[in-house]
Amino acid sequence: MSDGFAILDILFFAVVAVFVAMRLRAVLGRRTGHERQRPPRIQPQPAPVSSEAGEQVVALPDRRRASLEETPIAADAAPDIKQGLTRLRLADPRFDLDHFLEGARTAFAMIVEAFARGDKATLEPLLAPPVFASFAAAIDERAHRGHTLETRLHAIRAAEVLAADLDGHTARITVRFTSEQSNCTRDAAGRLVEGDPDAVETVVDVWTFERDVRSPDPNWLLVETRSGA
Repeated sequence: MSDGFAILDILFFAVVAVFVAMRLRAVLGRRTGHERQRPPRIQPQPAPVSSEAGEQVVALPDRRRASLEETPIAADAAPDIKQGLTRLRLADPRFDLDHFLEGARTAFAMIVEAFARGDKATLEPLLAPPVFASFAAAIDERAHRGHTLETRLHAIRAAEVLAADLDGHTARITVRFTSEQSNCTRDAAGRLVEGDPDAVETVVDVWTFERDVRSPDPNWLLVETRSGA
């Protein structure tokens, strides 16, 4: 008889254990709003602007589908550039010209310096595939000759928009960079082959950047380069 009571006790505690386990699962498996969340991916935001009351506020894009005349941009630009930039703004309300030019300057410096170092890893995510292939070929040719390129970017004096357009969902902006650089090429023995490391020259480059305005990725790719006057 005692064996029968022992079996009943075991069954009773087993049922209690299952019940407690289910309750714990129900509580621990539920989000309460206080869990440690993954850090968000931070993207550059427009700089805060001051309101009339002197408070710091962040300008948010207007959700209205404005006309070209209602969305002025780059007031001092040529009419065709202004119109292209405005179309871009309408397609992507996050677009900010000053922020774009700041990023273009940064990209210019990174690309110029990475090319001189032969740093393909830095170049690849910044360049469209055909441009990267061209840069990589030039780097490989330079290495095959045993040459090294020394580039010092002293200053970027200007970054001016020459053209802007929206073709479907693809935005293209062409920028003329005026910079001060020192460039020279040395052979494997360190002898000067071309250029003067102490001479500072004014260099003008015209680069075209491209981006799909539907993409959540804010980065622009370099799709074309040429020298400019």
